[in-house]
Amino acid sequence: MVEDKDGLIAAFILDGKGGGIRVEWDAVASWQPEQGVLWLHLNYANPTAREWLYEKSGLDEVISDALTEEDSRPRCTPFHEGLLLGLRGVNLNPGADPEDMVGIRIWFEKNRIVSTRKRRVLSVADITAATERGDGPESISDFLVQITGRMMERMQVVIDGLEDSVAEIEDQALTSGSYQLRSQLANLRRQAISLRRYLSPQREALSRLLTEKIPWLDESDRIRLREVYDQLIRHIEDLDETRDRAAVTQEQLINSLSEEMNSKMYILSIVAAIFLPLGFLTGLLGINVGGIPGADSKLGFPFFILILVVVVLFQVWFFKKKKWL
Repeated sequence: MVEDKDGLIAAFILDGKGGGIRVEWDAVASWQPEQGVLWLHLNYANPTAREWLYEKSGLDEVISDALTEEDSRPRCTPFHEGLLLGLRGVNLNPGADPEDMVGIRIWFEKNRIVSTRKRRVLSVADITAATERGDGPESISDFLVQITGRMMERMQVVIDGLEDSVAEIEDQALTSGSYQLRSQLANLRRQAISLRRYLSPQREALSRLLTEKIPWLDESDRIRLREVYDQLIRHIEDLDETRDRAAVTQEQLINSLSEEMNSKMYILSIVAAIFLPLGFLTGLLGINVGGIPGADSKLGFPFFILILVVVVLFQVWFFKKKKWL
């Protein structure tokens, strides 16, 4: 793959109409602002990409450090006339856990966009394909809205899946109690908590983005960006609801299993209480010493059985009177 060879995942000179010309490193080196907005998407783990960022991009070293930072939180940082934006999205790559978030770092300036990542971000792949079709971003502000919006859309799929899973387990918990359901609920709660932990800083980043005075962010795109921000708020609220529903269902399931266990223990206790005096009597009369009543009588055994039956009937009457049975 090209990105494995030279770190350049994709590069376009946008035409301002939704399309763009795909270029390579040589065209990037000779690019002029008059040609259109340049968008570069790099694999920051690649040495060639890192060399370009630090030595050939013309970016401040602080920005280059931010674009190559291994573990960065979502943030929005104006820097001179540019903007540094860090975002996180769900990991929908094959074989990955969605809550194992992927990160993208983007530098916006008047005529150039530089984005970096280590693991594949499917939302960027969507924009790349859209640009090749001619319905991609038309401007820098449009690119900002599209990348944030597409990341929110992919989160929606994962969050809806969590909600459906919790609802399904809620129905199962009403009809049957299973220790396996408890582990499934614990896993869903863990996913919801993990996703929310990553989305909360992203909410703060988008909130700051809406309040910053950015010259190239026009009013129409700011309104669209507010819709994206509202969608993120709904995602966080949905995660909170999913987490709470899972917690309540888990508590109900634990109570149900406890009641079931208590019921079984109650029955065992009743049985043990009934057989306790019977065991005492049979043990007492089973000792091998003389003087046991009825030992020499043919009616001794039937009479003893009758005594046991009477004892059992008395216990049942006594338990019912005490409302233990």
